[in-house]
Amino acid sequence: MGFLNMEKRWMFPLVVSLFVCLFLLATSFNMGMVSSLQSIDSIFSMFPSRATMNQTSQLFVEAKVKESPPPPAAPPVPRFAYLIAGSKGDLEKLWRTLQALYHPRNYYVVHLDLESPAEERLELASRVKKDPIFAKVGNVFMISKANMVTYRGPTMVSNTLHACAILLKRHKNWDWFINLSASDYPLVTQDDLLHTFSSLSRDLNFIEHTSQLGWKASKRAMPLIVDPGLYGTKKSDLLWVTPQRNLPTSFKLFTGSAWMILSRAFVEYCIWGWDNLPRTLLMYYSNFVSTPEGYFQTVVCNAPEFVPTVANHDMHYIAWDNPPKQHPRTLNINDTARIMASGAPFARKFKKNDPVLDIIDEEFLRRKNGTFTPGGWCRGKPPCSKVGNPAKLKPGPGARRLRRLVANLVLSTKFRQNQCK
Repeated sequence: MGFLNMEKRWMFPLVVSLFVCLFLLATSFNMGMVSSLQSIDSIFSMFPSRATMNQTSQLFVEAKVKESPPPPAAPPVPRFAYLIAGSKGDLEKLWRTLQALYHPRNYYVVHLDLESPAEERLELASRVKKDPIFAKVGNVFMISKANMVTYRGPTMVSNTLHACAILLKRHKNWDWFINLSASDYPLVTQDDLLHTFSSLSRDLNFIEHTSQLGWKASKRAMPLIVDPGLYGTKKSDLLWVTPQRNLPTSFKLFTGSAWMILSRAFVEYCIWGWDNLPRTLLMYYSNFVSTPEGYFQTVVCNAPEFVPTVANHDMHYIAWDNPPKQHPRTLNINDTARIMASGAPFARKFKKNDPVLDIIDEEFLRRKNGTFTPGGWCRGKPPCSKVGNPAKLKPGPGARRLRRLVANLVLSTKFRQNQCK
């Protein structure tokens, strides 16, 4: 019993001593942690905080420059899709026009109709295939299965729509479609044209149009015709059918020029036809005299979504006799001053190798016959024997003339008020 009582007396002081030791250890540990954290804080305090850096950086101009928004991106360079069409005897004219118009950024469909001898069509195909730049870039396509085209009938519209469909199928990234004949010729370089159109809305359509038919109502809209070019392989005149028809009441007829610059959106509307209007009008115009002077004008001006996009100009300089005849007057060297003052990107019509074309080559295009029109893409000697950067442009004086014309068209009060009248 004495031994047990002695153990009990020692147990209490032992437990108390243990608690005291634990308390002292815990206190010293906390003090060490605090001092360690203070040491760490003192080290980081040597470096300025992010908030301090932001406050300090506001005092320097360089920081304000860094905080300013980036400059707006330059407008993308557009792409044009061309149809260049010709007939019998037009091989050399078409080839010269193609060379003057060529740019590796664009796309080209060339067509010689069935009236052209097979030798001419084969020669054109051979030239397209063998040209080293065409072969490298791959942006020139010839319609080998030629169509018969009668100028005054619906076959010309059919041929134009055929080229549009080919371009939509083969290439997905062009912005405007331009139809030309072998008798047309450019008055500006493609760099001038691409530069000017870079700042324009891609929805704009340049179509000369009017609803004032005048004598055309009785002489073209009311007669019924059959175009043998739709069925035969030889070109012949239109066949006139009786009786005549009345003017339509479900849509309004428009007339104008057969040459135009069409937006891709409008071309898709005509080809894909998610609305029935393009097909309805195509059937109506299949028996219409001078279809190319009315089909596209009537479609665009009867489609409300496209009416605000129409600029009333065909982008051509064309000289007409007084009173005007079926075809415009052929241009010659005496028209040089008027051609230069027009500001238009294209002119028509020209004879094969007329001297005025040499003047246009020298003064406007800076090219020699038989070569491509120079531009930012050109490399090598002779000019443009190699392809550089297709997006690099070198606009010249023609761009200034063209900008004035486009500005007058797009900014005019008439354009803003009502584009189709």
